[in-house]
Amino acid sequence: MSYAIGAALQSAVYERLQGDLVLTDLVGAAVYDAVPAGTVTGTYVSLGPEDARDASDKTGDGAVHDFIVSVITDEAGFQAAKQVAEAISDALLGADLALSRGHIVGVWFLKAKARRVDKGATRRIDLTFRARVEA
Repeated sequence: MSYAIGAALQSAVYERLQGDLVLTDLVGAAVYDAVPAGTVTGTYVSLGPEDARDASDKTGDGAVHDFIVSVITDEAGFQAAKQVAEAISDALLGADLALSRGHIVGVWFLKAKARRVDKGATRRIDLTFRARVEA
């Protein structure tokens, strides 16, 4: 397998997050593939890094994509960020993501890392998910 389904997976994740009513109630339209230039304030979601590897087997071509979705906020404490992270998890896990190429076998949560950044002024939660795709 190749990285051929990477763009289709990213588009499907982005569309799912943009269309989730619970998430949009929390962050509005602030779900970004590329964070706008300048200083972004409030709480937002950003699609992040991804690692992919071949997972082809005798039944066909496939790949495993580990991707990060980040929650960034300038709100005090982690409560608001954790509510957004919860909405992201609910939106992606068990979702029927429609790909423009190939199909998804499944999406699983792997881990999360919550931390303060920017000298403690910003809270960030990086959620790592795994998607298994087939051609």
